[in-house]
Amino acid sequence: MDLQIHGQANASLPAAYRQVLVSWSIQGGLNPPVITHAKGCHFHDTNGKAYLDMTSGYVAVPLGHGHPKVVRAIQQQAERLCWVASSYFNDVRAEYAELLNRISPWSEGLRVHFASGGGEANDDAVKIARLVTRRPKVLTAYRSYHGSTIGGSALTGVDRWRDPLPNLPGMVKFFTPYPYRSPFHTREPAEESRRALQHLEQVLSHEGAHNVAAIVLEPMTGSSGMVIYPEGYLQGVRALCDRHGILLVYDEVMTGFGRTGAAFAATRLGVLPDLMSFAKGASSSYTPLGGVLVREGVASHFDTELFDVGHTHAGHVLAVAGGVAALRVYLEEGLFERALEIEGWLREGLGELQRRHPVVGDVRGLGAHFGLELVKDRETREPLVEWHHPGGSAPMKLFYGELMKRGVHAYGRYNVAMVSPPFVITREELSQGLEAFDAALSVVEAAL
Repeated sequence: MDLQIHGQANASLPAAYRQVLVSWSIQGGLNPPVITHAKGCHFHDTNGKAYLDMTSGYVAVPLGHGHPKVVRAIQQQAERLCWVASSYFNDVRAEYAELLNRISPWSEGLRVHFASGGGEANDDAVKIARLVTRRPKVLTAYRSYHGSTIGGSALTGVDRWRDPLPNLPGMVKFFTPYPYRSPFHTREPAEESRRALQHLEQVLSHEGAHNVAAIVLEPMTGSSGMVIYPEGYLQGVRALCDRHGILLVYDEVMTGFGRTGAAFAATRLGVLPDLMSFAKGASSSYTPLGGVLVREGVASHFDTELFDVGHTHAGHVLAVAGGVAALRVYLEEGLFERALEIEGWLREGLGELQRRHPVVGDVRGLGAHFGLELVKDRETREPLVEWHHPGGSAPMKLFYGELMKRGVHAYGRYNVAMVSPPFVITREELSQGLEAFDAALSVVEAAL
């Protein structure tokens, strides 16, 4: 992750700060800002500097920071009950399940299994699919990200990991469409979709479709490219799954809870899976909450079979209380629809950046979830940095560093910068953020 972490000097920090291992970073020489508090779309460091959060943290805080209704709900739950075994019924879990059914894309309804985060949820989705189908194999896409657990790492389809762990058995990769940078040698969307489905069908024929429990996809990819599939592709994948008795699993850890302008990307795109993993926006990350939504027709399998999935903190009531409050705020304040309004602002503002800066090769996104793909040459589409570049790259670190200087937080991966602001951002705040992007892109172009 090319997240700028070298902030203002903190040479006088107590040694205890260095005793915390910082995720996804070489530890020597780290000098990030020390964040002390946050409100709305800004967080603040010990030097009094405010940072506008243009990516909702790690696309995790759609409500912004410190929404009073969610904070109050967590406080009240903490006073009443902080933990109860997942084997017992609980009113907070039941309330959340009922709310989830209200926004479900499935007319038949759903049941929910709880986890503590997205990687854990994806692990569990795979286990559920294998328990239902009694099949060993799982297909996942190249250019995908599904979490940093051992299972999530095995599902992930990019070389992000430098650990010595082998892949898990039964994990099979395939290529999905990427209209801007086609692996199928075409720039025509319909042909891209056709060739991609033909490729997937070939993979299934060689692996044996009768051996495949699930196909796991991000309905729109996140940190591995922000790719939107061309019309017809997800419909074709759904048809292949139906034909072969394969469960379709959507990883909606980033896209769920309004990020694409609907409750779930499945709703926005109109192609429904059998299971959906969720996290991040579920509680606006005020509490560590994730899980798997299972359509009723699949979940009913466990009415007579053992549901052999669970965790000590599955359905942690303090975490779920944060989810209940966040979901009520989304619905009461019309924030899923607000993401559609933000989509219009982003198409206009990011489109202007593309016109002004040759380094911006492509702009793509849905709702409040967009990416800028940066290139050395717009005609050849040569990426600004190669996707396999280990440990980030000088041009991208320069870009994020310039944003931080201007009081703007953003992050991305490889040559794709993400713009996924909180749903509560104002148009004025967004304009200020895009002005910082404009200036940072100019610095990068001058360096090139």
